[in-house]
Amino acid sequence: MSLNVAVQMDPMESIKIGGDSTFHIMLAAQARGHRLYHYLAPDLTFREGRVVAEARPVEVRKVEGDHFTFGAPVRLDLGRDIDVVLMRQDPPFDLSYITATHLLERIQDETLVVNDPAAVRNAPEKVFVLDYARFMPPTMITRSLEETRSFLAEHGEIVVKPLYGNAGTAVFHVGKAGSNLSALVELFNASWVEPFMVQAFIPGVASGDKRIVLVDGEVAGAVNRVPGAGEIRSNLAVGGSAAKTELTEREREICAAMGPELKKRGLLFVGIDVIGGEWLTEINVTSPTGIVSIDAFNGTDTGGMIWDAIDARLAARA
Repeated sequence: MSLNVAVQMDPMESIKIGGDSTFHIMLAAQARGHRLYHYLAPDLTFREGRVVAEARPVEVRKVEGDHFTFGAPVRLDLGRDIDVVLMRQDPPFDLSYITATHLLERIQDETLVVNDPAAVRNAPEKVFVLDYARFMPPTMITRSLEETRSFLAEHGEIVVKPLYGNAGTAVFHVGKAGSNLSALVELFNASWVEPFMVQAFIPGVASGDKRIVLVDGEVAGAVNRVPGAGEIRSNLAVGGSAAKTELTEREREICAAMGPELKKRGLLFVGIDVIGGEWLTEINVTSPTGIVSIDAFNGTDTGGMIWDAIDARLAARA
């Protein structure tokens, strides 16, 4: 069955098609005969009980520099005109992002939104993961310099990062001496109103930070992201490189523990990050990535798996 699919994402002009998971999913949708529409989160309007968006029909193709063609803009009632909304704009997870989840939640009885907007709102990546603290390295969320100093003294080396950051932005490694720790805490507290996250440093990050993708609670595949020279951050967006990998028994245990809850919440496409084959650090639900590399290494079709899961969700709603 052909579907009308609205994709709430970043500007088409800005995406890098070689590794963009949203583009990968759009190609898979188009291959199935689905009609695609593109809009930005600020294009949402709530009016007289309806959620509408100024959108443009879009065709996509895997041609660098010529990867899309827009049609004439249309005004879409996302509840009546659309079968599936993909909420795929990149963070920051801020009030703008949260507002978009509130608006899309209002069409949930008419249109399937992936991931479920209420579940996304209630599962920020560095907070939701605390539900699985037994799999995590020692972790603290705070604004306190004294607490951070105490944590450093206990664990020797730490990583400090924004609670709602993404793509490896503002992730700092602090060594045993704690040089500039007070200045770093001052900077974080001046830059963000929310607390920051502190974790014990895991030396195994030098061998990579594994991104594991789950589709409707089931493992779809994984890719190891290896930091560049002189870096602790392995995110591909900051120079990390992708490598083929397999899951450890511990990683399978982590996925089995959280898979049913992800499925229950309607978190259909999720990426989790694991260091050293055993330490869970984040659960990414807003706009997870990694499926292009996973499919390239494994010969899989994660985009197709996502659409199979969407079809199953739609059939269950019928």
